[in-house]
Amino acid sequence: MRDVLAIILGGGRGTRLYPLTKRRAKPAVPLAGKYRLIDIPVSNCINSDIEKIYVLTQFNSASLNRHIVNTYRLSPFTGGFVDVLAAQQTPDNPDWFQGTADAVRQYLWLMDSWKPRDFLILSGDHLYRMDYRPFIHHHRQVGADVTLAVLPCEEKVASGFGLLKLGENGRIVDFKEKPTGDLLKACQVDTQALGLSPEEAKAKPYIASMGIYVFRREALIEMLKVKEHTDFGKEVLPAAIGKYHLQAYLFKGYWEDIGTIEAFYRANLALVQQPNPPFSFFDSEMPIYTRPRFLPPNKILDSQIVNSMIADGCIIKNAQIRNSIIGIRSRLEANTIVENTLVMGADYYESAEERQARLEEGIPPVGIGANSHIVNAIVDKNARIGRNVRILNKDHVTEAQREEEGIWISNGIVTIIKDSVIPDNTII
Repeated sequence: MRDVLAIILGGGRGTRLYPLTKRRAKPAVPLAGKYRLIDIPVSNCINSDIEKIYVLTQFNSASLNRHIVNTYRLSPFTGGFVDVLAAQQTPDNPDWFQGTADAVRQYLWLMDSWKPRDFLILSGDHLYRMDYRPFIHHHRQVGADVTLAVLPCEEKVASGFGLLKLGENGRIVDFKEKPTGDLLKACQVDTQALGLSPEEAKAKPYIASMGIYVFRREALIEMLKVKEHTDFGKEVLPAAIGKYHLQAYLFKGYWEDIGTIEAFYRANLALVQQPNPPFSFFDSEMPIYTRPRFLPPNKILDSQIVNSMIADGCIIKNAQIRNSIIGIRSRLEANTIVENTLVMGADYYESAEERQARLEEGIPPVGIGANSHIVNAIVDKNARIGRNVRILNKDHVTEAQREEEGIWISNGIVTIIKDSVIPDNTII
């Protein structure tokens, strides 16, 4: 795999994940209490012996840069690296990234200097564990110009993906990006050809692209010469049908696109709400790496914790925690109740003196104050939630944008925005 170079697409503004992307790039969004989204594709690469990795970003990349610099220091003896390439204006390219393909095109001069045999192109907002080596070996064995990782999917989610049809020997003969209506119906295929049972094929009659591609170097360079083609799914791949050899590679494991608030919330809580979740971080053979923080052990006093995950460095007093994830450096004061909630934690500790000073100023300290009750929510980092606060969404509000108050509701899920202050006795 030394002649493979990986490119992780960090995405644009991340509007579907807003407000989690208000102050950070999409790949830097915290995951499972202690990780970040970028840790998934980078760890998959490292576990697959791919150690030349570029991450392309355009917006709010400061925290992502810091995370990568503090986490991924690969061996200088292998030439491995994980580098962030942020959008920049140059005499040749005066514009910001116009799409996924344009992002790669603008930095192709740098990436091609490594003269890799193949480019592995990945997304930065998916949750899955994959060994890319069989994928790349298949690509080379069949002599493909491009190989797409695919999986069967249901009709209710099919319009959110690139859908394809297969000819003989797994060759892709048609590709439509996020089709709707009659175009969507026309993309139905018999997925029994992928090895599904008749019942499974009936439930999942579409073949979806996972946004994971491997390109033969010369083919990618040639395709990106068409500057009007700025996006892989919308333009580059459909235009390549018939001109290049496109192959499909069936992925049989768990994969989830967590590009929306609802998908992000459900993917996180699935880690604790099921005895054997579809994705697990407890895999010693293919671990997910993240930044080593050297935090103290958790301090948990007289609390009840059911079906939950507690990250490092937390202080929890007389709390009830059910079906929730509690992130690093979280602090829960006496008699708090947290249910079906993702608490992302904090970037720092406040000393006892600092906490007392905040209280005297009428500002809650970082964490969740005494006698508060939170249900079905996401509490972003460094939030200051006061005493006797109720975040219950009893009126079942589905959408609300009260950003000035630090509150955002999407699909009924309440998000407390990063660094927000929720005063004592607030009811949401």
